Amino acid sequence: MLFRDKNKVVEIDLDLIHPNPAQPRRIFKEAELLSLSRSIRENGLLQPLLVRKVGAGYELIAGERRLRACRIAGMKTVSCLISDCSSDESAVMAMTENIQRSDLSIFEEAEGIRKLIGRWNITQEEAASRLGKSQSAVANKLRLLRFTEMEREKIAAASLSERHARALLRLESIPLRKTALDAVIERGYNVRQTEEYVEKLLSGEKNFHQKKTPVIKDVRIFFNTISHAITTMKQSGISAQTLQSETKEYIECVVRIPKAQAYAGGRKPA
Repeated sequence: MLFRDKNKVVEIDLDLIHPNPAQPRRIFKEAELLSLSRSIRENGLLQPLLVRKVGAGYELIAGERRLRACRIAGMKTVSCLISDCSSDESAVMAMTENIQRSDLSIFEEAEGIRKLIGRWNITQEEAASRLGKSQSAVANKLRLLRFTEMEREKIAAASLSERHARALLRLESIPLRKTALDAVIERGYNVRQTEEYVEKLLSGEKNFHQKKTPVIKDVRIFFNTISHAITTMKQSGISAQTLQSETKEYIECVVRIPKAQAYAGGRKPA
């Protein structure tokens, strides 16, 4: 039996209520749903669902977890409030309701914002205004979608924060980012430690790419190296010596090592 009343809570058949296509939440923890369903069986549904009339049925606007828990509880009907909002307004309300919940994952939120921007065909700035957020906050959330699906799963499973993710996203190399992500999770880094770790990786990568073979123009450095080698050999009992001479065109350096001492204990090369 169906009723439509904008001002009262009405009972609607569960089979007539369909999910909101703009619902950002994709992960529903089974244990939490089971717990909620037990509570609903014992105490009833304390907060009605919000729906809108669509064709012969109803589209859910807010209350996806409650709807699922009611189905698990074996209920046939559920208490609802009916709204006359449009599909766009329904999408905004679904997104807003979930954004205000602390357990919505950072990637679910980012994906939800992306879908709303596509649905409205608007800019990030306009989306930010409609969602009550700053443009920079929306832009930062959308950047999170640059993570691969595997990276998102690891970040979500480790319960890393958005600030963790944003720090890791500074690493554009996916292999390097994977290494960093695994290290952050394994070592249990907080946000500050993660930022410092990423900064070190970025510095190392930059130095690696910019590294050039040094050009040493002062030949005295080479002579000092030779002198150091001669001194080391003498300390080892080898009577090595170096002879240095200079002409108008060249500086010549000759190192002399007695053969008897050079091949002592070893085989003389052919």
